[in-house]
Amino acid sequence: MSVRITEPDLRAAQRGDPSALSLVYGQLAPAVLGYLTAKGAADPEALTSEVFLSLFRRLPSVTGGVAGLRTLTFTIAHARVVDDARRAAREPDTVPYEPALDQRTGVSAEDIAVARFGRSRILDLLRALPRDQAEVLILRVLSDLSVSQTGQVMQRSPGAVKQLQRRALLSLRHALLSGAVTE
Repeated sequence: MSVRITEPDLRAAQRGDPSALSLVYGQLAPAVLGYLTAKGAADPEALTSEVFLSLFRRLPSVTGGVAGLRTLTFTIAHARVVDDARRAAREPDTVPYEPALDQRTGVSAEDIAVARFGRSRILDLLRALPRDQAEVLILRVLSDLSVSQTGQVMQRSPGAVKQLQRRALLSLRHALLSGAVTE
């Protein structure tokens, strides 16, 4: 069972306590990395670092307790994804890295298959959805945000978030039942 961030932990982090800051990072970084990866960030690990650099500078101004902390974290992450997409649109195309051609690696095929099977399936399902529906599922399910927090990140009303989530789940159900996506 993992340790959750509590209000006293948040207050300690706001004062700069290293162990509290480590707890905040340890609890939120995996969800932020998952969000950035699912959103297609070119370098999700680097963006995760940027999110926490910005978050830690803004910690003293966090309101709304732990829920406010999570909302601010994913608001920053969302802004970084938008910035990343804009930056990519301005930069010239580059040759993509092809791991199969890299002779320096020593990872086994089994490790690659195990690591990518779940991730690629989820990403395929999300890519099949309209962008807003996919984002709602990423924030609600993968990032574990509430309807209200998701609405704040996406700048949508809670009703709109619920409707997008409902439509996304119905679309996924239809895709799975129709055989459009194999299990």
